[in-house]
Amino acid sequence: MLEWPVWIAYQEEIAARKHDRASEDGAPAEEETDPVEVMASAESTFNAQTETALRRRLQEASPEFFEKAVIDVLWAMRYGGTHGEKQHVGRSGDGGIDGIIRQDALGLTNVYMQAKRYADHNKVGDPEIRNFIGALDSRGANLGVFITTSSFQPSAVRTAAGYRHGKIVLIDGVKLTTLMLAYGVAVHKTHEFILYEIDDDFFDEEHA
Repeated sequence: MLEWPVWIAYQEEIAARKHDRASEDGAPAEEETDPVEVMASAESTFNAQTETALRRRLQEASPEFFEKAVIDVLWAMRYGGTHGEKQHVGRSGDGGIDGIIRQDALGLTNVYMQAKRYADHNKVGDPEIRNFIGALDSRGANLGVFITTSSFQPSAVRTAAGYRHGKIVLIDGVKLTTLMLAYGVAVHKTHEFILYEIDDDFFDEEHA
């Protein structure tokens, strides 16, 4: 059973995820009465609960497990292309790189990744991003993805945006678990509903 403050944070995250989905879909804020909209709202609630629980599970996992999990997410998103490969390199003294996605058979284009399994109160700051930039520069790399189970301080976002030698993408815990559902990583479908409508073409023959 979750402690009360954790439970409150859990419910708030679910509500925030639902609100974000509604905003993206342009759905009205009032209570839905159309059956299709009611089902869509229920689906959104259920998946928000799953994503929130998934983020908690990732925070409870070992650092090595989390590093491998996020590599799987990038791989599922097809960052490796058709002939690429993935590699987990996270270990003590890894130089700030936890994983590499090679986007072609020769490894001419690589995406370097760093993963931080942080609690909610421990946000990624500017020093972590600067260390990641140093790790990229030392490898002559220009593509990086920094992933955390928590979130990023504004200073970290500014530092990543100001990286002049390439591109750094920041993925927080909420975005990460949304991607995991979208690409089927660590989850599976449990229910699927089919709605039927009348086929008007079938009745057109009556007037032919």
